[in-house]
Amino acid sequence: MTITQLYYVLAVAEHQNFTKAAEKCFVTQPTLSMQIQKLEDQLDILIFDRSKKPIELTDVGKKIVNQARNIVNESYRIQDIVDQQKGFIGGAFKLGIIPTIMPTLLPMFLKTFIKKHPKVKLKIEELTTDEIITRINDGHLDAAIVATPLELDTIKERVLYYEPFVSYIPRSHRLHQNKKIAVSDLDINDMLLLEDGHCFRDGVINLCKAFKNNTEDSFQIESGSIETLIKLSNEGLGMTLLPYLHTLDIKDNEKDNLHYFNDPSPAREVSIIYHKSELKMQIIEALQATISGIIRGAIAFQNVEIISPKSK
Repeated sequence: MTITQLYYVLAVAEHQNFTKAAEKCFVTQPTLSMQIQKLEDQLDILIFDRSKKPIELTDVGKKIVNQARNIVNESYRIQDIVDQQKGFIGGAFKLGIIPTIMPTLLPMFLKTFIKKHPKVKLKIEELTTDEIITRINDGHLDAAIVATPLELDTIKERVLYYEPFVSYIPRSHRLHQNKKIAVSDLDINDMLLLEDGHCFRDGVINLCKAFKNNTEDSFQIESGSIETLIKLSNEGLGMTLLPYLHTLDIKDNEKDNLHYFNDPSPAREVSIIYHKSELKMQIIEALQATISGIIRGAIAFQNVEIISPKSK
C-alpha cells in the first residue's frame, strides 16, 4: 500500500470518474486504474462499485476513503515540518470566505499579504459556512474566514476580530428618530434579512429571538446581498442590520440611516478556521497576523456581546 495509491483513491472518490481523476493526478487513466486495482487486490475488497454511473463507493470503500484522507493529510505534514524548520512561507493555499465578509475584508488585507508573502499562491473562493465546513473536512480547503463560534470537533478556530452589528433605519421607520438602538427595540417582523444559508441571517434571527417571542420564521422580503437590503430599506420596506465594516463604504446621503446599539453592542466573532490536523500552519499564522494588524485600525469597538451564527 502506498500514499500514491491512496491519493488516487481520493481523486476517484471526489470525481466519481476514473478519467477525470487521472487528469487531476496528472497520470494516464490506465496507470491510475491499475494502481487502484492493485490496492483492491491486496486488501481483497472492492473500494468502488464500477457498475454504477457515476462510480460509487462501496460500504467498506467509504470507510477506507475516510482513513485514506487522514493518512494523506498526515503525509503532507512532513513537508510542513521541513517548511517550518526553514522558515519558508509559500506554496499553494486554498482559502474560503463567507459572502458577508469577503467584499469588505478581502480588499483590506489581500494586497498587504501578497506583498509580505509573495511565495504564497492564494486561491480564494466565496462560499457559505456549510460549504466551507464540508470542504475543510474533505481536504479541499486549507482554511477559511467565517463567523464563529462553530464548536466543531474536526475544526479549530482562531479569532481575528469582533465586528459589531449596526442598524440601518430609513427615515420612514418607527426607530429612525432614536439616536441609539436597544436590542429590545428590534422586531423581526419589520426586518429585511439575507436569504437562508447566510450565517449573518442566523445571527440576526438569534439576536431578535433572544428578546422577543417570535414564533414565525416567515419574512416579507429576503435578499442574497447586503447591498440589495440597503436599497430595499431606502424604499421604505423595512430596516436591516449591517456588519460594521459594510458601513465604512456607505454613501454620504445614507449615513444618517446608520444607528448604533447601546453598549454592549451585539457583534459577530470573525475567525480563521482550519482542520484539526493543522496543515500549513505557517501560512495560517501569517494570514492571522496580517488581518489582525490591519483590522485593529478599522474597528475601535471594545464593549461587545457576541451573537452566535448558529441557528437556535
